[in-house]
Amino acid sequence: MRVLSEETLNKIDEEVELAGWVDVRRDHGKIIFIDLRDRSGIVQLVFIPKDNPDVYKLADTLRQEWVIRVRGKVSERPKGMINDNLKTGKLEIQVAELEVVGKAKTPPFALDTDGYEVSEELRMQYRYLDMRRQRVAKNIRDRHRVIKFMRDFLSERDFVEVETPGLGKSTPEGARDYLVPSRIYPGNFYALPQSPQQYKQLLMVAGLERYFQIAKCFRDEDTRGDRQPEFTQLDVEMSFVSQGDILQLTETLFTELVETLFPEKHIKEKPWPRLSHKDAVKTYGTDKPDLRGNKKDPNELAFSWTLDFPLFTEQSEKDFFYGSGNAKFAPSHHMFTAPHPDDIALLDSDPQKVRGLQHDLVLNGYEVGGGSIRIHQPEIQGKVFDLIGFSDEQKQQFSHMLTAFEYGVPPHGGIAPGIDRFMMILENEPNIREVIAFPKTGDGRDLLMGAPSEVTETQLKELSIKIDRKKNG
Repeated sequence: MRVLSEETLNKIDEEVELAGWVDVRRDHGKIIFIDLRDRSGIVQLVFIPKDNPDVYKLADTLRQEWVIRVRGKVSERPKGMINDNLKTGKLEIQVAELEVVGKAKTPPFALDTDGYEVSEELRMQYRYLDMRRQRVAKNIRDRHRVIKFMRDFLSERDFVEVETPGLGKSTPEGARDYLVPSRIYPGNFYALPQSPQQYKQLLMVAGLERYFQIAKCFRDEDTRGDRQPEFTQLDVEMSFVSQGDILQLTETLFTELVETLFPEKHIKEKPWPRLSHKDAVKTYGTDKPDLRGNKKDPNELAFSWTLDFPLFTEQSEKDFFYGSGNAKFAPSHHMFTAPHPDDIALLDSDPQKVRGLQHDLVLNGYEVGGGSIRIHQPEIQGKVFDLIGFSDEQKQQFSHMLTAFEYGVPPHGGIAPGIDRFMMILENEPNIREVIAFPKTGDGRDLLMGAPSEVTETQLKELSIKIDRKKNG
């Protein structure tokens, strides 16, 4: 039975079977040394010609990244040959049997470096090779540990993980939708979710009370270092809670996560600072301030909250998805954010002074999450729709929500921390592409798969779609 490289530490003088990739090959006189790499790490293999000439001859053909299987005895290394940089540096495998499972072409770039010196486009084209490097593999495994911690933490507190649909309805939520044409209903479209916002609120109407999901979200907007066309967030919603309840739960989750999984990190201030939007902008010039004492310290984490956002901002041309174009206001967060209870009367007299029960989670100068207490009163939701200029037709797009709210909806709220940005900061990476297994490039392309790509005329015909070739060059 195969064992992993690091498991050989407990098998001195035993015969073992290992399998993995050729990481490094070294010839010392007539002795061949191979560093074998598997998911647990690296162990040194030794091939000596007098012990087994046929095995030695085959070992002489091995090259980097070949996949091999070996059987041999675990032995302690001779004095002076110990490698303190490896967990298995005090032992080696005296190989008696060798099988070449798969040969490999020479990789297009070195895999034994951190990879920053390699063109990002080349790395993305061969991402399956890029993930073999230690840094990227660690990022992916750390991401798994973080998500597992989140799942366990919330499950232990009676949250239920629910998968919401990937194919939904196009509604004006704040960004452009990715649209999916329906073959069965020509001329009609699904939309990929910008977030599970409406579904999770409907789960509160359904009486679930505590929901979470590791949610995939899609927004057709310009990309940048901390944004992708698709991204992943921890989506959380709760019933019968105050804003303080949401902040406390989130603060406990992330504090325990960091202290358990990343003990080398230190959180600058506990409890986390809570800043009003007005004070943050006045003091720091931004609503996502970097509160680290030493910005050169890679292990310092400065969490903070930004609260008391204006419920509305002035509507501009970029707010094409809101209203008829004649409205004065656009939602600061989204149209489901509840106004501060002390400011509800101002919805009629002075909407620009209304504060929203919005909360942004800030870490080291990045917004890594946002949420709010939601509107649960139909009459207030109607006022907000009117203030942002929704026509009757646009209101009808949310008829499912308004109808549901007629059947007894609890007060509720939630938050959605972004896992990609959070991991980017934890791993001290320059962008979120370094912590996503198969990311898009900065301009939204998947170089590995070659997406986006054209489709056949037959496919378009089945969907009743015609492409304006002249417009698209």
